[in-house]
Amino acid sequence: MTRVAQSVETRLDSGLAALGIAVDDEQRRRLLALVGLLHKWNRAYNLTAVRTPEEMVTRHLLDSAAVLPFVNGTQLLDVGSGAGLPGLVLAILEPSLAVTLLDSNGKKVRFQRQAVMELDLCNVTPVQARVEAFEPVVGGYAQIISRAFSSLGDFIALTARLVAPSGEWLAMKGPAVDDELADLPEEIVVAERHDLAVPYETGSRQLVVLRHRDVTQA
Repeated sequence: MTRVAQSVETRLDSGLAALGIAVDDEQRRRLLALVGLLHKWNRAYNLTAVRTPEEMVTRHLLDSAAVLPFVNGTQLLDVGSGAGLPGLVLAILEPSLAVTLLDSNGKKVRFQRQAVMELDLCNVTPVQARVEAFEPVVGGYAQIISRAFSSLGDFIALTARLVAPSGEWLAMKGPAVDDELADLPEEIVVAERHDLAVPYETGSRQLVVLRHRDVTQA
């Protein structure tokens, strides 16, 4: 694995502890290796605007890990996954979860595939495709997650055919989410909102859980 600095290890360990997430040695190794891969590839392929490994731990790994308590079921679709976030992190933290990473950007999906290979992740499937052309699993996904992929309205419109009838959308958002709520279709409701306390992150982060209205009222 690509070696990372002690400061990166310390930040990861203390951040996971603050989130109440326990990891074994193999999960920790994979998370640190993911930081090393992100930093290495970013210098050549500009995968993310975050440049230092320490900030990658905060803004990518811990930010992704913060939604783990709200992920359930056996299959998760990560739409607009970019460099594989939050899907790769969630797949490492929950090995029983089958994660599909969906993105149309070739260089980012190449990174995803490299990460899956180097980290030996058997529960992750990277897919290069536009959302409109992607064929879902039979019955749809129980949960579809996005991390600043688009506005809430567009997120729902683009993925409505991909979610299971009783499924839900997990939207990772910043403070601007309040402006987007008015654009939700009538049949979609906000089922839950959770403030995410991401260690070392000063900005506001939250998770908005959306469901079909009839499911919520059932």
